[in-house]
Amino acid sequence: ASSVATMAGWDEGNVYYTDLGDGDGRPGRDGEGVTPGQARRKFADFLRNFRSEPTAEYPDGRLVYRDKLDQDTPPRDVTVLLDDIIAHDPELAKEVRNQPDIYIPCLEHAAVTVVESLRNEAGLNPQKDALVTGVGGSKDMFDKLEIQVHLVSDETPASVRSLNSAHVSKLVYIPGIVIAAAKAKTKATRLCLQCRSCRSLKYMDLKPGFGGMAQPPRRCEANGTVASSDAAANAAADQNGAPIGAPGGTDCGLDPYVPMADKSKFCDVQTLKLQENPEDVPAGEMPRHMILHVERTMVQRITPGTRVKVMGVYTLSRGMGKAGSKRGRADESSTISTPYIRVVGMTEESEGARGDAHFTDAEHTEFKAFAARPFKEVIGDIRSRIAPAIFGADDIKAAVASLLFSGSRKTTQDGAKLRGDVNVLLMGDPSTAKSQFLKFVEKTAPICVYTSGKGSSAAGLTASVVRDSDGGFMLEGGAMVLADGGCVCIDEFDKMGEGARSTLHEVMEQQTVSIAKAGIIAVLNARTSVLASANPVGSRYNPAMSVVDNIQLPPTLLSRFDLIYLVLDKPNPETDRRLARHLISLHFKEPPPRAEASLDASTLTEYISYARSTYFPILNNEAAEVLVEGYVDMRRVGSAGGRKTITATPRQLESLIRISESLARMRLSNDVEKKDAEEALRLMRVAMQQAAMDPKTGQIDMDKILTGHSASDRMHRTHVADAIQDILAETGTGKARLSELVSKLKERNSSMEMSIQECRDAAMSLVEQDRAMIKGDLVTLI
Repeated sequence: ASSVATMAGWDEGNVYYTDLGDGDGRPGRDGEGVTPGQARRKFADFLRNFRSEPTAEYPDGRLVYRDKLDQDTPPRDVTVLLDDIIAHDPELAKEVRNQPDIYIPCLEHAAVTVVESLRNEAGLNPQKDALVTGVGGSKDMFDKLEIQVHLVSDETPASVRSLNSAHVSKLVYIPGIVIAAAKAKTKATRLCLQCRSCRSLKYMDLKPGFGGMAQPPRRCEANGTVASSDAAANAAADQNGAPIGAPGGTDCGLDPYVPMADKSKFCDVQTLKLQENPEDVPAGEMPRHMILHVERTMVQRITPGTRVKVMGVYTLSRGMGKAGSKRGRADESSTISTPYIRVVGMTEESEGARGDAHFTDAEHTEFKAFAARPFKEVIGDIRSRIAPAIFGADDIKAAVASLLFSGSRKTTQDGAKLRGDVNVLLMGDPSTAKSQFLKFVEKTAPICVYTSGKGSSAAGLTASVVRDSDGGFMLEGGAMVLADGGCVCIDEFDKMGEGARSTLHEVMEQQTVSIAKAGIIAVLNARTSVLASANPVGSRYNPAMSVVDNIQLPPTLLSRFDLIYLVLDKPNPETDRRLARHLISLHFKEPPPRAEASLDASTLTEYISYARSTYFPILNNEAAEVLVEGYVDMRRVGSAGGRKTITATPRQLESLIRISESLARMRLSNDVEKKDAEEALRLMRVAMQQAAMDPKTGQIDMDKILTGHSASDRMHRTHVADAIQDILAETGTGKARLSELVSKLKERNSSMEMSIQECRDAAMSLVEQDRAMIKGDLVTLI
């Protein structure tokens, strides 16, 4: 009996070892490599003594990780660069890559050891027993120090598609977009079980990830040892006088264990869904997805739509798939496993960067040499590389270039955020290459999502709430969220449903997506430019009608576009001949030679990434004065000749600032100069001359875009309403039908073109002023 009591506690989930000289008694693969005991010591030496590259401030290099760990309050996590481990000990780094489940816990254990030793040296830790010994620790270590290591890297990540069975249980590094995030949950890392009968305790250590499911023993394993904390249980005995659960005593029964939450140890966990980057998806294929499992301090740090690079352990789980479902696939559960990644480190990608955001010295030199040329050469060169297969349309190409580079995002002192992205709308006749511009931007922009108006829903554009595998709800981002930091191309904008179109109001100005569904209230970032194309009503643009009447889009949505360009098909013999020659040249086996720009398509994409991630232009005094004077001049046009029309609004001024900043970015400058502001004013005037033109007066009137009615329309409506009131007063009864009113109005003015709808609109203004009432088509004077 005494020998049985001496062995008590050996089944409580701890790992005991004997350190025999060079390790912990646990050999590496085939007796070679670094043992876990050696790894702990090497990791401790790395964290204590690794120095960064020498700098002016630190001539001998900085003790990077020692400084991070040597704090008054011990850190909960520390970020370690895998490249530093490779530089310190390549063999150790190789073991971390091949057996991360063994060596990453060793690294975390070493971090705790270093912190405790540093605090002991400083006299900050009087409790010597706070040092964590062994691998598994003991059951009273719940209040001890824990440090999570976030492992990151500067190497080029592999694609999600490249992962296969050879990577199982290995360390992998992949990029992608987090498209969904489940609610945070709690998972036991060390579970305390108590027997219902004998009150004995059993501790179980659970593996990290989805595979760490607790399966308590079916029988009590007390072996005669009873819990001393319960006197009544200790005194309980059967007819033979033996303790319950002891050999010869009463059996505790089947499944006697119940969990004790107050004596167990838990950690936070969360499930994320990663999708490969859209630009990495081969043509004609669906994007691949991967489930991510994050724990502890990495929980609730990432929102849907964030581009990340993930380092984790490629792991298999049989509990995540649909095996064993109602379709009778239970036999597959033992052979087919679902892969997922247990994340050990995650970094967010910088805005506007495609893939690896790092640039070589040769690229730095090439880009700066390109931008060092005169302003007109740089802007003209970039413009020539925008959709070179499209003939002419230089101003539209300049606008698309401004959209690709965009301006600087700012935050005011009171916390308000000002968007820097430029929105452009192309509208006009068929066969004018509108969709080709969108396709070019999709291929060229570092981050871009292409969608069609007819095939887009409100949830598909913004975000939706879907059920996860556990039956709970999780948030899944749409096209606008996935394009955060880039641009969205929307074709057939006029054919988009009203519900989907209404969701764009918040995205295009506040650049956020607000969700309040299924108990989930969240605000997601949608910092994206919008390039849209639309066809007029009847497919052909009518110059006698305004832009609003041609496209039939809400004025509140149109006003959110910085530049609106009309792409019209006007017959012109000379232009038609040049266009025909250009189109035919595209079909030659060997196209005729023409001047090539300095940047090819792939280099242009890298140039855009470099400019957006490196330069953040700000207006200087001279450029600010040019914009102020230009804005005032545009406003002054509306009041010339006694007219009272709005020719520019503060939104146009903000658009001018954004376009000026994008032009400064094109030439790799952090200062917006006078020449940038002048070019921005020119682009704005060209767009307004087309889009904001009142066809009745031939003058620019922004009210046509902002409200759908120009100043001349409102004045004409007022004159018609007064005439209707005079006609009703002359009838004697004060009543007349709309058709009669139209006839009498035409008799008064033979040159007036009047429809019944226009007559009704004018009569409604009398109703709004309580001067008349309408019932059906009968108008009655009050």
